[in-house]
Amino acid sequence: MSIPGKTDARRPAAFLDRDGVLNVDHGYVHRPEQLEWIDGAREAVSLLNLAGYFVLIISNQSGIARGYHDEAAVKSFHAYMQNELAALGAHIDAFYFCPHHPEGSIKSLAVSCRCRKPAPGMLEQAAREWPIDIGASFLIGDKDDDMAAAAAFNIRGIKFNSLKDSLPDLVRREIANYSQNRRQT
Repeated sequence: MSIPGKTDARRPAAFLDRDGVLNVDHGYVHRPEQLEWIDGAREAVSLLNLAGYFVLIISNQSGIARGYHDEAAVKSFHAYMQNELAALGAHIDAFYFCPHHPEGSIKSLAVSCRCRKPAPGMLEQAAREWPIDIGASFLIGDKDDDMAAAAAFNIRGIKFNSLKDSLPDLVRREIANYSQNRRQT
């Protein structure tokens, strides 16, 4: 499968959780009118783009298994996010989401799976589909499950709190650390 903009050159990836990192988590966000960007989120994505990182979203979307909305609604929401970023010259390289939840009301999706964080399945899928320099990659999330997924995938996990942290500042620090480590090797 050919992915637009994808090259074979290995690059680091910034894996980002969606709800609580990029957008305010109002609970089962899936409609464009529900999108409220976290302060600085669009700037952070742009900084990662300019630094040459793959920007990959990994997000549990149990609202699908619970029957609150379907996968098409989530994909449409992601397209809306992408359009808003494009207006600023930024982009997300790929969106990965898990539609499962063991307690879901949709029988086919009410399962335990390898893609639902804290399991690393979405990260593993991304690594199969993109030429990622895993050793230079990191994950930013707002929950313990995000940190557990990062640990299971053996990358750095950074816990983000939108009430205390600046996402652009955090991203700048990571980019600077990566650049400094590259100069030392």
